Amino acid sequence: MKILILTHRVPFPQNGGYPIVVCNTVRGLVNLGHEVSLVSLNAKKNYHHEYSEDDKELLSQIKYRAFDIDINVSVFDVSVNLFSKTSFNISKYFSHEFERLLIRELKNTTYDIIQFEGLFVSQYLAAVRKNSDAILIYRAHNIENQIWERLALQKNDPFKKSYLKMHAKRIKNYELEQLNNFDGIAVFTEQDKSTLLEYGTKIPIEILPLGINLNHYKPDFSKTEFPSLFFLGSLDWLPNREGIEWFLENFHKELTEGDLRVRFYVAGNDIPESFDDYEVMGKIFIQGEVDDALEFLNSKSIMIVPLLSGGGMRVKIVEGMAMQKCIISTSLGAEGINYENGTNILIANNQDEFYEAIKTCITDEEFCKTIGLNARRLMEEQHDVNKVTKKLVDFYKVLFVFA
Repeated sequence: MKILILTHRVPFPQNGGYPIVVCNTVRGLVNLGHEVSLVSLNAKKNYHHEYSEDDKELLSQIKYRAFDIDINVSVFDVSVNLFSKTSFNISKYFSHEFERLLIRELKNTTYDIIQFEGLFVSQYLAAVRKNSDAILIYRAHNIENQIWERLALQKNDPFKKSYLKMHAKRIKNYELEQLNNFDGIAVFTEQDKSTLLEYGTKIPIEILPLGINLNHYKPDFSKTEFPSLFFLGSLDWLPNREGIEWFLENFHKELTEGDLRVRFYVAGNDIPESFDDYEVMGKIFIQGEVDDALEFLNSKSIMIVPLLSGGGMRVKIVEGMAMQKCIISTSLGAEGINYENGTNILIANNQDEFYEAIKTCITDEEFCKTIGLNARRLMEEQHDVNKVTKKLVDFYKVLFVFA
């Protein structure tokens, strides 16, 4: 099949959840013998990027094009948007020039499948539908309005709460308008499927867990610091930032003066300078972006995922499990993974539960290794990229029958 993948950001380098999901999907489709084209919006802040050897290998196997777009929003734009029906978080990804480029691509090439990776590129759905007879798939990386609703619930400031609720409502209205215009939807979790059905979605929905290339995840315990506690994730995603701020505020004293005698490392993209205030020499390390995420994962032993909002599936949890990490997560953070609490992950939903889980883990290395080993087995059973991509292709074939 000829398959076109549309993304709202360049998935290179593969240093975050969205790029990893996209690239693993493309890789899986190529491995199954399909002809894949990838067209990406390239946000201004990502104009210049370097390709790893892994990126170059994948790019050599597909047709790829990136289109530069400026998604910066001024204070004036935000003010004007207050009187609009559409959230600027969505509309900033629309470009008439990109739409024209996309139409030319569709007139020059006949595709069997066109897959929209996330809500932001769904703005081009009408133009694609008009100019292509392909089956159109929407991959819901998150239920976007839920992120904003949950963020609003966490705010005490009435203005911030009201502002976030406004965006949640606008994004939900947009999602409701778009969902049934596709031919099929792929989601990561049973919870997301249930939500879309509650929204009145009538088209087929398939649950497809995150697939990863397990050959890339090779733990080396001789290079792992035990005990050590760490967080790895991009802080330009609001739920990540909110979660790690909650953790630092609640555990800063325990980690620096209390009886949680363990070093804590925070790594990832776009960490605000204000986080430097949390750093304490020899105890809390705010490292920022790391050169090699897998090397960093391997070097630390106990991963925390204190997510309080968001949806979809956490790529970093899946990667952590593949690297045999002992993971302590909220139940929301582990959503979409068929985990067994106390066997392949530890679930903690409040400060006391996090404290007890951390205390147990930092004093029992064998316990941590057992949790990690069971986590790896779960990934091998349910998250191998080739197994997951085969299910995706089977979904395509079902949709052809109903087309």
